[in-house]
Amino acid sequence: MNTDPLQPPGARIVSGLSSAEPRERLRARHPVGILGGMGPAAGVDFVRLFLSACERCLREHGTPIVDQAFPEHWLAQIPVVDRSRALLDPNAPQPLEGMSVAIGRLVGLGARTVAVACNTAHAWQAALQREQPDVELLHIARETAAHLRASGVMSAMLLATEGTYRMALYQDAFDACGIRCVLPATRERGALMEGIYDGVKAGRLDLARARFAAVGRVLYEQHGDLPMVMACTEIPLAMPFIDEARDWRLVDPAEVLALALARRAYGLV
Repeated sequence: MNTDPLQPPGARIVSGLSSAEPRERLRARHPVGILGGMGPAAGVDFVRLFLSACERCLREHGTPIVDQAFPEHWLAQIPVVDRSRALLDPNAPQPLEGMSVAIGRLVGLGARTVAVACNTAHAWQAALQREQPDVELLHIARETAAHLRASGVMSAMLLATEGTYRMALYQDAFDACGIRCVLPATRERGALMEGIYDGVKAGRLDLARARFAAVGRVLYEQHGDLPMVMACTEIPLAMPFIDEARDWRLVDPAEVLALALARRAYGLV
């Protein structure tokens, strides 16, 4: 049972946070940045996850949680063209230039590390890193795979956009860590896309919950109690609020990524 007051009741969300013994008190060391806007609600929610991760880091090190204990962080919330469409159609508008410009602005504000609050956008992570060599760009799939491996997970189900599936973002990261990646069937993939685009992105959370519930139900019946990796930042905005989700092992890669960013900000990595 999830006991985090910042998470919805019922859903079991597998956290990327450690239970290390308290050590020396923390202080913020490095400004960090967050690239949002993909979509806007996901960017704002990522800031919440980042602040929650900072609070937990502070608690682990016995540091009082006061305003001054939080690191300098900047959110670049910019309009970015659709990433899945860009991957599926080479003639569609491409997001690389806009994302690179935004990351450059974050670097100009002093950010040493940047997290991209969109799974599909990581298709351009390597190109963005080449264009912005003065900043560390975290990789959401690699961070998630490393967390799962450290937690002893050897198989996990992947819930994502069609673009994320097609570029094998998580499949490759899981394979590198020896984790079997279980993919939904075509019908369930379509339901996920409806829940993401016609549901969360369109402000229709009731539709999103219905679609995500249908997918989760099928996967749970087919594969049992394997972790469900919510590999699109829109999915955690609705799926954990489904009544049935209390029986599912939900993994939020954005939460794992937020912890990685917080640890960089405090100089723990």
